[in-house]
Amino acid sequence: MNAPLVTILDDEPAIRTMLSDALEEAGFRTKAFARATEFEASLKTTTPDVCLVDLGLPDRDGLSLVHRLALEQGATVIIISGRAQVQDRVTGLELGADDYIIKPFDPAEVVARIRARLRKDRAPTAPGNTAVFEGWTAYFDRYVLVDDTGDETPFSHAEGEVLRLFLESPKRLISRAFMQESLGGAAGESFDRAMDVRISRLRTKLKEDPKNPTLIKTIYGAGYIFLGDVTWDR
Repeated sequence: MNAPLVTILDDEPAIRTMLSDALEEAGFRTKAFARATEFEASLKTTTPDVCLVDLGLPDRDGLSLVHRLALEQGATVIIISGRAQVQDRVTGLELGADDYIIKPFDPAEVVARIRARLRKDRAPTAPGNTAVFEGWTAYFDRYVLVDDTGDETPFSHAEGEVLRLFLESPKRLISRAFMQESLGGAAGESFDRAMDVRISRLRTKLKEDPKNPTLIKTIYGAGYIFLGDVTWDR
């Protein structure tokens, strides 16, 4: 089996070299790019397991690229950026990033976070990649929701993590602490806000009434509960 492939998109040569050396020493394969155009061209022939993306790119807005990756690629997306404000981290997670690492960083931390994400992504989950519930079908292999009329609505990798968590545990209370433990990331304001946004977007895509949602209910002070009946395609 081939080692996981990590793509590195950063316009600083020293950072590309540092990350490539650390990751290859840890047993990963790497491909490094200085520009978004080169990186996007490589995606036509290569499917990475993890994408490390800097936000300060010379030829493309890094956040828009993260959003596209989250919607169209099955890879884990980790932002590496010098932007340390809470709002920057929240925005990155809202747009679909799986993690956010602030520069300067220790390469060993990046390696550890990548390993943690891959372990979680490959952990046993509910059978199949298709779930049917309350007039909806969720296809986790291609990140799309289909309603009973056949209309398709894409969802991001990050939104899919939350949706799968709900669909694997219907009619059970899911606490914030359990979500943080299951989905990874540091507990705190930025994680809580990111979860609120992801859940809000899922409710919109599921055509829920924002004032009275019937599928994803908030239990104030405790967490969330998914009230639908779910069948997984084996």
